Amino acid sequence: MRRFVLFFLAIALTTTCINSTANAAEIDGYFDNQTAALNGTRDGTAKVEFPKTEGVAETFVYSYAPACAQNTDTLSGTACAALDARCSAEPDGRMVVWERLDTRTPGAAWERLEQACLYPGKPPERPGDVVITVTEKQLRELPIKAPELGSQPGRHTLKGAETNIYAEPADQSFTIDILGRKVEIRVKATEYHWSYGDGASLVTSAPGGPIPEARWGEKTVTSHAYTQTGDVSVGLATVFTGEFSVDGGAFQPVAGTARVPSASKALSVWRSEVKLYADDCAANPVGPGCG
Repeated sequence: MRRFVLFFLAIALTTTCINSTANAAEIDGYFDNQTAALNGTRDGTAKVEFPKTEGVAETFVYSYAPACAQNTDTLSGTACAALDARCSAEPDGRMVVWERLDTRTPGAAWERLEQACLYPGKPPERPGDVVITVTEKQLRELPIKAPELGSQPGRHTLKGAETNIYAEPADQSFTIDILGRKVEIRVKATEYHWSYGDGASLVTSAPGGPIPEARWGEKTVTSHAYTQTGDVSVGLATVFTGEFSVDGGAFQPVAGTARVPSASKALSVWRSEVKLYADDCAANPVGPGCG
């Protein structure tokens, strides 16, 4: 942690900065207990860890120090009073200067940020830009619409025949706000976990789809042949991946997935029987197997 204080000279309505130093007692006397109130040191600088915000990557360590040391017998002291007067929105406001350290870069230098007002008992606002991301938690909290399930030949199917089960997914987009920044999120289905209701399951990367009626009973990438009759409940859980854009910028991937279940689909599996008859239906239209 470095200790620094900036003195300001006011000349013709402009402020010129001069780097200087001051002892800890002088800074403490000027800054009162605001530094210590934010878990800072007593040498005039304060290290600030901002509250965790979902969607903000905590890549920086921040510190601040008073913009001026109090010394009313000098021109710089007068300038300091004028500088602090800009922080009049609330009582006892003080001007501070912020710095931050990028923790992603070993040996990085502290970067000076803007000046800002600090008020007793009020947490400071985060200075500078932040790294916005979209977390897996935020992705899973989106109202993603699950695909609907389809089946062929329909509500009723036959034992031993291939029942074509398929999903009908749709790409979706959402907009959320993170620290006042507009974040657009696009999601798409990438994996399908099928449960056929008779203990069988399957994972595919394709949703399948309907086929012509003339092909009903054929095997498809998502079909299933039931070996027993009865009622079953078909289930599906779809895995969605996402990408996000901040304030209209380039899209980048979300680190994580969202698994969304579909409403189950009830099927009745029937037994099919084939019987041979010797009657000529043309000659006997009402005979067994005719009509």
